[in-house]
Amino acid sequence: MNPPEQVLPGQMLPVEVDEVPPVELSPGVHVRMLPGMPGIRTWVIDLAPGAEWPDLDVHDTYGEAYFVVRGELVEGDRVHGPGTYVAFGPKTSHRPRTETGARAFGFNYDVTA
Repeated sequence: MNPPEQVLPGQMLPVEVDEVPPVELSPGVHVRMLPGMPGIRTWVIDLAPGAEWPDLDVHDTYGEAYFVVRGELVEGDRVHGPGTYVAFGPKTSHRPRTETGARAFGFNYDVTA
């Protein structure tokens, strides 16, 4: 099942996340794109133990946020465990990694999306 890019006005769209085919970005890093709202791209990332985001993730103009649902994500010297919401404003960058493995739901805020 490939969900549509956006949920339409007046529409409710349940999606079984684990049925969305993952795309491997690099070894141990998988992303599943989920339907978003206008201006918001929504996704789930799964990182295997020891995995790191493939490149520096740069947010020049718009922000990004993620919510850790299992495992731990490490940003620099800070560890973010389950239940942690991490928000990045414009003009930020980061490269998450994990020692334990992790799953996070993320949101890219992009008015051009």
